[in-house]
Amino acid sequence: MAMVIQQQQQQQRESSSGSINKHQLDNGKYVRYTAEQVEALERVYSECPKPSSLRRQQLIRECPILSNIEPKQIKVWFQNRRCREKQRKEASRLQTVNRKLTAMNKLLMEENDRLQKQVSQLVCENGYMKQQLRTAPATTDASCDSVVTTPQHSLRDANNPAGLLSIAEETLAEFLSKATGTAVDWVQMPGMKPGPDSVGIFAISQSCSGVAARACGLVSLEPTKIAEILKDRPSWFRDCRSLEVFTMFPAGNAGTIELLYTQAYAPTTLAPARDFWTLRYTTTLDNGSLVVCERSLSGSGAGPNPASAAQFVRAEMLPSGCLIRPCDGGGSIIHIVDHLNLEAWSVPEVLRPLYESSKVVAQRMTIAALRYVRQIAQETSGEVVYGLGRQPAVLRTFSQRLSRGFNDAVNGFNDDGWSLMTCDGAEDVIIAVNSTKSLSTASNPTNSLAFLGGILCAKASMLLQACLFKIMFFSILSWGVKMTELCVFPFSCQNVPPALLVRFLREHRSEWADFNVDAYSAASLKAGSYAYPGMRPTRFTGSQIIMPLGHTIEHEELLEVIRLEGHSLAQEDAFVSRDIHLLQICSGVDENAVGACSELVFAPIDEMFPDDGPLLPSGFRIIPLDSKTPDTPDTLTAHRTLDLTSSLEVGPATNPAAGDSSSCHHTRSVLTIAFQFPFESNLQDNVATMARQYVRSVISSVQRVAMAICPSGLSPTLGPKLSPGSPEALTLAHWICQSYSYHLGAELLRSDSVGGDSVLKNLWQHSDAILCCSLKSMPVFIFANQAGLDMLETTLVALQDITLDKIFDESGRKALCADFAKLMQQGFTYLPAGICMSTMGRHVSYEQAVAWKVLAPEDNTVHCLAFSFINWSFV
Repeated sequence: MAMVIQQQQQQQRESSSGSINKHQLDNGKYVRYTAEQVEALERVYSECPKPSSLRRQQLIRECPILSNIEPKQIKVWFQNRRCREKQRKEASRLQTVNRKLTAMNKLLMEENDRLQKQVSQLVCENGYMKQQLRTAPATTDASCDSVVTTPQHSLRDANNPAGLLSIAEETLAEFLSKATGTAVDWVQMPGMKPGPDSVGIFAISQSCSGVAARACGLVSLEPTKIAEILKDRPSWFRDCRSLEVFTMFPAGNAGTIELLYTQAYAPTTLAPARDFWTLRYTTTLDNGSLVVCERSLSGSGAGPNPASAAQFVRAEMLPSGCLIRPCDGGGSIIHIVDHLNLEAWSVPEVLRPLYESSKVVAQRMTIAALRYVRQIAQETSGEVVYGLGRQPAVLRTFSQRLSRGFNDAVNGFNDDGWSLMTCDGAEDVIIAVNSTKSLSTASNPTNSLAFLGGILCAKASMLLQACLFKIMFFSILSWGVKMTELCVFPFSCQNVPPALLVRFLREHRSEWADFNVDAYSAASLKAGSYAYPGMRPTRFTGSQIIMPLGHTIEHEELLEVIRLEGHSLAQEDAFVSRDIHLLQICSGVDENAVGACSELVFAPIDEMFPDDGPLLPSGFRIIPLDSKTPDTPDTLTAHRTLDLTSSLEVGPATNPAAGDSSSCHHTRSVLTIAFQFPFESNLQDNVATMARQYVRSVISSVQRVAMAICPSGLSPTLGPKLSPGSPEALTLAHWICQSYSYHLGAELLRSDSVGGDSVLKNLWQHSDAILCCSLKSMPVFIFANQAGLDMLETTLVALQDITLDKIFDESGRKALCADFAKLMQQGFTYLPAGICMSTMGRHVSYEQAVAWKVLAPEDNTVHCLAFSFINWSFV
């Protein structure tokens, strides 16, 4: 009996244990997997980290070693595995951030030590000067001069190695005193604060001879690789035309001394280019740091072609260079210093701020160098992935070729084959011709177009400011620079930020470009019957598709392919595509980047363009002359968009940017435009006339765009100011809807669409074409929604050039004249079905049109007339 009881108790314990084990298994706890099971699960996880329920059941059926595990337990394993993977990635990210913070902390501590030394030095100098003032009041001026004046550098003999080595050692000492010492009074670059996600620490000189900038940062490359990259200046410095090593010989500590001749492009057509004759010293310090320093030498050093050097103004490079220190955990800490004297006396006074700005040098040279090194580091580590199957090195080459081709066109050097066409001295656009230049590439001669007579370039530079200004051009002669005043442009663009203007030009190409001119340039890449004048006319559909190719790590430069959709107007080719493709770089679109140059450079390409395809770049460059001070309040949002529904989203209150001109971003900028065209020898004069007229039309369009998008003016849809009290777009939208309801007794929009800021968006997206025209002797349109622009086949900026009488046919004009008195008396009228005309000459039919007066509620005056075309369509 006792034995039976014991057996029952044993069975109960086993049953209870089995129940507990089953419960634990169901809850996903206390399960140990064998190595074979984990390996099988890992294989599945590598293929699919989150398998579905069916996939988990299939896994159990296909893997016998998992047959004793419940599907729920498999689900829990994958959940835990994904969690561990997420934790691992987060830990890796935190370690990376920690390394960056450690390096930044080290840089900040060094900067703090440098500032403390500088403060101590200033205190000592202050005390010394006070003592001199007390002891020798009669010789105050002489004493002060002796304290603050730095003795001039006594040049050694640069004709022998010993003299060059002496200069090199002195250059090294002066450079190190700037990079880590107190030789220059550095201040933080405005708008660029250091942090774990920033490229580095940037500073500019506050008070020193010339212009100077400094950058410090952490780069995940070895010092020798960084030095190799930075010594290849043409690869990262877009303004460097050429760098030639004349002499190189070894120095101590496995170092080298080189004599260099460097030519730099001029950024505009208003000033000559610069060149440098320098000594470059590369050496290793006792602490293992690698130094590459450089300074100008005395003497001509004109290079192999004195006639070519005569086109340049000799500038001075004061001790500059880079200090590269290896880090314990890998990578390097780099200090870059650029200190130049650009001889501002040789340019017109209005342009001198460009040559006396440390901010511009920082953006164009110092920061660009550090960004380029970091870009190479990320590409080397595989962190950067680009589209369309292009390698990073190929994309960098595309960007460099576009920038270089544009700089060549702007500068037009004689030794490249450029010469100016004869003119009467009263031309606003310079026409230069290069009969030796072809569209062939060295690696692929089959791309050459032998029938071309050469390349023609139409270029101009101008000031963007809120007043009349003069355009000046330079003719580079063999004996120097000759300046000729050519014309005066009225250009009241009211302080448009360069970044905003370039963004608009990029996103709204139809506002300024002529599709047929683009087609003419693109035809040079194809062998066909439409290659030159005699081309069949093509209509641009208005569609522009931007396809990204690549970008730099901070998105300060974008490389992209632009597709412009077009169709032939010829009857027999009505369905033949005439799409045009452009390769384009856009840079400097950040409005907060102080001193940054904004560029939009493009070149026609074949649809399947090869890596070494020919490029003929054209484009725009806008450089700020007077940047805002660090404590100037911003009056623009950092990401002001350029479409109607967002750029005009302002309340009825007054625009704060319209009042105080001192709070704008830039008071003046220099705009440079250069367009290149291929031509046949017998058509040179015809192409020159076309190019001159086209560039003038582009200038006119840019003026109109600048006035339309300027922060202190009205928005693009409202065009020029009709009166000081003209409403903003949101206010006008409210007036349109309220006046429609008042006159017609019905709602133009749904009742739930007229509240707050949504009224502008809904009016913009309304299916009927809604347009507003001014009440003048010659009424012009000042507003249109998207349907209205589509019906007229026009754009926001071009809308203001369209008068009311141009869109109606004869019967439509008669109907409007007959009902105009009724419109003004009762406030509205209905127009019968009819036909109107688009700007492209196409007929548009509509079932009915409604016209009503738009009233300003404040004084109940008529602000404008509104028209709504119902159920319109192209005939």
